[in-house]
Amino acid sequence: MPQDPQHPSPAPRDPFDRLDEERERRRRAGLVRSLRPRPADSPLLDLAGNDYLGLTRHPDVTAAAADAARRWGAGATGSRLVTGSTELHAELEAELADFCGFEAALVFSSGYTANLAALTALTDRGTLVVSDAANHASLIDGCRLSRAETAVVPHAAPEAVRAALDGFRGHALVVTDAVFSVDGDAAPLPDLAAVCRERGAALLVDEAHGLGVLGEGGRGALHAAGLAGAPDVVATVTLSKSLGSQGGAVLGPARVIDHLVNTARTFVFDTGLAPAAVGGALAALRLLRREPARAARVRDVAEGLYARLTAAGLDAGRPDAAVVSVRAPSPEAALGWAADCRDAGLAVGCFRPPSVPDGVSRLRLTARADLTDAELDTAVDTVVRTAPTGRSGPTGRSGRVG
Repeated sequence: MPQDPQHPSPAPRDPFDRLDEERERRRRAGLVRSLRPRPADSPLLDLAGNDYLGLTRHPDVTAAAADAARRWGAGATGSRLVTGSTELHAELEAELADFCGFEAALVFSSGYTANLAALTALTDRGTLVVSDAANHASLIDGCRLSRAETAVVPHAAPEAVRAALDGFRGHALVVTDAVFSVDGDAAPLPDLAAVCRERGAALLVDEAHGLGVLGEGGRGALHAAGLAGAPDVVATVTLSKSLGSQGGAVLGPARVIDHLVNTARTFVFDTGLAPAAVGGALAALRLLRREPARAARVRDVAEGLYARLTAAGLDAGRPDAAVVSVRAPSPEAALGWAADCRDAGLAVGCFRPPSVPDGVSRLRLTARADLTDAELDTAVDTVVRTAPTGRSGPTGRSGRVG
């Protein structure tokens, strides 16, 4: 039909103009994120990454990753059910399950996809999922994708979990981080397991920040609590923190792992983890077996950071594992504090809303087993010296510290 010159059609709307509006809102709120590629030989002292045991550059680990790439190729070539499962994948799964005390394990391309797999494959529309309010985003997304009824309960509150389960007669799954990534506090796993068993619920625990740090020789928080290998407990882990590589895994009873192989979409339809990452993670795991003191060392470093920062008047949270959280008075102050640390040669994490569920901004420092005493001195001195003027957090302390 010809266009009426008296009533021309409106110009087509830009389909992405809303993105510009959202960016402007982020800019006004001081919440713009940007990528900062680091060089291979960064001069910064790193307390921002998650290389808890200092293994990502260990010569045994890098050599194993290189050897695996040369032998198996740069990529897995397909999904795990087609061509993406190598003998190396099976070797890592067997040794990871044995080390952590579980019957079986299944390796994924990331810890994120491992959490999505566990939550979506072990639930359905008739399942009740009870999730800690401070759980990681991957667990939250898994709850959403599962289509199960989800009850979000207050942080680290077994009684709230019990109340959520009361009266429910179907299948139920309680999900929690073992160690929470923002404040570094540990979940009350024995109490949660007791509640689950009273109500006939299964327990799913994300050991991302527990593996390599907690338990005998770094076997994890579930091992420390005497829950590893229990028939009603499933764990997820990442290979990208203590094991210095990339990838994730689900550990649990053999029938759970078999179910995931057959039903978990992030396993069935995703390309397998690259052989180099598998080889590196396997070498790191074997190194941890040989050098179990690394787990104790990283806990000692974290405790040292906490003790010295609090002695200087900062509002730091006592760490249960490797993460030390230091509260800041505002998102802007946290961002400036982290930038001042970087300018002084120290990389630290910076958590601000909406990444933090409680709305409190903070610096996030990660301990490493390979930090020297001199590097620890430098890190503490830098954080204290650059602390923002004014309130340092809910405790009401004020004034520049140091």
